Amino acid sequence: MEMYTNLFNKMAATCFEKCASRKHKEADLALGEMSCSDRCVAKYLEAQEKVGVVLQKANEAQMSQQQNMMEMQNAMGGR
Repeated sequence: MEMYTNLFNKMAATCFEKCASRKHKEADLALGEMSCSDRCVAKYLEAQEKVGVVLQKANEAQMSQQQNMMEMQNAMGGR
């Protein structure tokens, strides 16, 4: 759960910094700011998803390599 909280906080801070205008202090976002925020959040989540896929594949490859190594050690120890 902490991971999702951190992801949300980083995304919110990054997109706010990028999209929210500092020139005026209106309560609501302008149309351009809303569009920018929507695009920023979508890109941020898409990037996080791609990173997750890459990490998943790397973890699977590492587990496979460890399993192969254990099988080789067992085969060598059985002689």
